[in-house]
Amino acid sequence: MGELDRMVNTLSHLGIGLLIASVAGLNKRQIKIVAFMSILPDLDFILNALFIAINGHLDHQMYNTLYYMMGHREFMHSLIFALFVTLYIRYKEKDRMLALASGAAILSHIYLDYVTSWKMRPFFPFIKETSTIGGIDFFDPVVTIISFIPLFYIMVGRVHESKNNAVFGNGYNPYSKVNGHIRSLFQGNGSWLTGISKGEHRLLYRKLLLIFVIWCVFNPVAKAVLISDIERTEGHDISYQDSYPISPGIFLSAYEFNETTYKILTSSYWSGIEKEGFVNKCYCDEDSSAQYIQRAQSLYDSSLPGEVDYPVYNVSTYDSNVTVVLSDVRNPFALYWAHFKTEYIFVFDTDSENYDVYVKRNVQYSKPMPSGMFA
Repeated sequence: MGELDRMVNTLSHLGIGLLIASVAGLNKRQIKIVAFMSILPDLDFILNALFIAINGHLDHQMYNTLYYMMGHREFMHSLIFALFVTLYIRYKEKDRMLALASGAAILSHIYLDYVTSWKMRPFFPFIKETSTIGGIDFFDPVVTIISFIPLFYIMVGRVHESKNNAVFGNGYNPYSKVNGHIRSLFQGNGSWLTGISKGEHRLLYRKLLLIFVIWCVFNPVAKAVLISDIERTEGHDISYQDSYPISPGIFLSAYEFNETTYKILTSSYWSGIEKEGFVNKCYCDEDSSAQYIQRAQSLYDSSLPGEVDYPVYNVSTYDSNVTVVLSDVRNPFALYWAHFKTEYIFVFDTDSENYDVYVKRNVQYSKPMPSGMFA
């Protein structure tokens, strides 16, 4: 996803963390801890960057092992990680309410990612397969508004502080206002921190947190009812977790219609099935391409993260090379999902067993993959 998407996602997690801290009745220092816990899982981007830097030197077994531990939305988005951190805070701080609030903040982050459209392994290491609920759109208006209300009060408080500084001659600089808002989240003792610690808006925050919990529970159930209705209409099983929200209340699904074709359909809470169509599984001469398709699929199955659920193959031949492009049938229909804008490009040498693999993720260029990624 783009930088704006990541920023909105992080701010939403932070807003929910502040709601939890306010309702828990914590002091200023403890509020900072809980706020930090709400965004802690996304700091795995540091581990992920390190992993990318070294993955070209790893064999396949080590590549997979480290991916589970260092990949983005992997171990640091698991329930066992949340448990470890919560127990550490309980031991270190000797405060039961702080530990509970911190654990709730981390869990809110993990669940919010899991309930949108991100494939994760929240039950790792006990369950290594990826899964997702996919019941809420990334830009769901209810979640966004609820999470941004405490941030709005913070910004208003910072503007009020800045204006007071200007009135009293404290060197107010309007151009540094935005940077000051961001720094104030974890620095200093601004009025927003004092307000939350004193319980300002606590009744409102309790109601917002309750609505947030109900909304996050209701939507996955509503999705299950919709998918069940679509199954009856289609007369075919529809995967719950492989039906992804493409906008609030609208889902994209696919299933194997026959041996050569997938059926794609979009459905909504308001009108059931809205659009449907068919996509070929393979754009190739199947007889001559079968062995290369099988090799590509075998290599892909040995790799992580495993983004393709409904594989589509595009096979071409040039000189002594056969190129197999592997993508998901939903890719062309998932306009704003970086997760489903991925193509794996396998280039096989017909005169030997050599091959190269490239990946293209939501960009116009492709890059080579480390050999250790594939068995």
